[in-house]
Amino acid sequence: MAKYTKPLCKICRKYGEKLYLKGKRCESDKCAVDPRRGKIRLIRSKKLSEYGMQLREKNKVKIYYGVLERQFRRYFEIARKHRGVTGEILLQLLERRLDNVIYRANWVYSRKMAKQLINHGHLLVNNKKNDKPGYLVEIGDVIQLKPTSKYVKIVKECIEEYKTRPVPLWLKVDNENLKIEILRYPTRDEVSISVDEQLIINFYSK
Repeated sequence: MAKYTKPLCKICRKYGEKLYLKGKRCESDKCAVDPRRGKIRLIRSKKLSEYGMQLREKNKVKIYYGVLERQFRRYFEIARKHRGVTGEILLQLLERRLDNVIYRANWVYSRKMAKQLINHGHLLVNNKKNDKPGYLVEIGDVIQLKPTSKYVKIVKECIEEYKTRPVPLWLKVDNENLKIEILRYPTRDEVSISVDEQLIINFYSK
């Protein structure tokens, strides 16, 4: 996970929406942008120029997925070279990151926790150890938590806590055997962050 020096709750307040940077806290009434707290105090900013709006949208997505500028730019270049709508392909690539898949399967409380699990070598992809959070999953890939992993207990606790939270239809999750199969690539409608991707494309197209 990319490191941010600002308090994480302050970042969410800046963008006026939950970016789920602090795991369980984001699900509680302690969240800085949780409507249960009553009036949400957002950080005011000056009226943005067109460039400012583009930069803001890009940075919001970078923070949400926990990637650095060089990584993000690489995803844009890959998306630009693909046939199709560049913005949609860019978001699809970010959704296909291994750390995001683990998070969307409800195995962990945050993408930061997912990255830690992967970095420590607790995941198998197609029966091979994979310690790259940025690995882009492919259709047919099978992801499995090592049976001997110290994370087994934590993952099961997370699964139980989030058992009512839906799992994206592009993932087939076997919580009993702690396996995830990639059925297809995610569609634009299945991207979980509110974003105007065209602003990001305009930012890099200058």
